[in-house]
Amino acid sequence: MNAIDPILDNWYEDAASGRTFRVVALDEANETIEVQYLNGDLGEYDCASWNESAIVLVEAPEDWSAPFDDVETDDLGYSDPDTHGRDIGDITLNDLLEGEE
Repeated sequence: MNAIDPILDNWYEDAASGRTFRVVALDEANETIEVQYLNGDLGEYDCASWNESAIVLVEAPEDWSAPFDDVETDDLGYSDPDTHGRDIGDITLNDLLEGEE
């Protein structure tokens, strides 16, 4: 029934349950597909149940990092390296002396 092959890191939806998930591992030795649902729960399909399920490829959710507890800001691809402090080149001697009072 299902003609879509599981691909690591792609997002899918099980049309029967309506649950969105990401493939996080493919275990060829055990013929299983490990998935992580949008709410963070882990699950697994065996190859036979994957092929029998109504699974469709979907785009990554807007907040794709939701299921990942240990995602760093840099991993999201939009970190801001600016510390929003004054540039050291803009500090004068008077600025330094005022800070000592």
